[in-house]
Amino acid sequence: MTGQPLHMDREEPSAPRRFGRADLQVHTSHGDGMEDARTIFERIELRGELDVIAITDHDDVRGALEAREVYSHSRYHFDLITGIEVTTRQGHLLALFVDQPIPSFRSLEATVAAVHRAGGLAVVPHPFSALTRSVGRRALERVLAIEDESTHPDGIELANPTSMGWDTGARARRLNATRYHLAETGGSDAHFVEALGNAYTLFPGRDSLALRTAILERRTTGVIDQGTPLRDIGARRLLAQQVRGLAVTPRKVLGPMAARLRDRITRAGLA
Repeated sequence: MTGQPLHMDREEPSAPRRFGRADLQVHTSHGDGMEDARTIFERIELRGELDVIAITDHDDVRGALEAREVYSHSRYHFDLITGIEVTTRQGHLLALFVDQPIPSFRSLEATVAAVHRAGGLAVVPHPFSALTRSVGRRALERVLAIEDESTHPDGIELANPTSMGWDTGARARRLNATRYHLAETGGSDAHFVEALGNAYTLFPGRDSLALRTAILERRTTGVIDQGTPLRDIGARRLLAQQVRGLAVTPRKVLGPMAARLRDRITRAGLA
C-alpha cells in the first residue's frame, strides 16, 4: 500500500518505554549523506536508542526506496519511514510516509497538498533558518491562513542540531505554541552516522503507526540530544560532505526539471 511505513514484530522488553524516539530527518549516500542505508541501519541497531527513523534525501525518493529494500532483508528493532526533503520555492519541506516522487520547486502550499495526496505527512524542517534553504515566517503564516487545510503542514521541526539558535530555537517554539499549533518534531539532519539521533521526536508509543497518529493528534515533542561535536567527525569528512552536497543535490533537482522542460517542448512540437 502506498506510503505505508515498514515495521517488524518486536520482542518487547520486560519494562517497555512508554514513549518512543523517532529521528525524522536522515540522509544517505544516495544523496548528499556520507553513508549508505545498511551502514546507517547497523549503527542504529547497535546503539538501540531509536524506535523509528525516516530516510529523507533531497528531492529524490529513490534513496528511501533503496533503504526500504535493504531494511526488508533484516530484522531490525526499529521502524523505517520512507520520505523526501523536497525543495519548494519557499524553502525545504519534509514529506514523510511517501514512496513516490514529489515535484520540486513548486509553491509551499502546492507541495504540501501533493504530499497529502500521496498519503504522507508534511513537516517544515529547520524553520526560519538563515543557514540553509528554509521556509520563512511570512511564507508559513501565509499558507496557514489559506482556508483549504489540505495545504497546511502537519508539523514543524523544532529540534535540529545543525541550525540551533534563534532561528529554530525559542522563537519558532514560541510562535508554534501561540499561533501555529503544528505538531512538534525533531530530526538530526544526519549526513554522518555519528550524528544519528542527535535530535529526535518523542511520541507516545513505539512504532511508526503510533508516531503517525501522534503527529496528527499533535502529541509529539522535539528533543535535541547532547550531539556529536564536529571535531569527532573531522574536518576532512566535513569538507567532503560539503563538496558532495554541491555536486549531488543540484543534479538531482535540475535533472528532472530539464526533463520536464524537454517533454513540454516536444509536446508543443517545438523540438
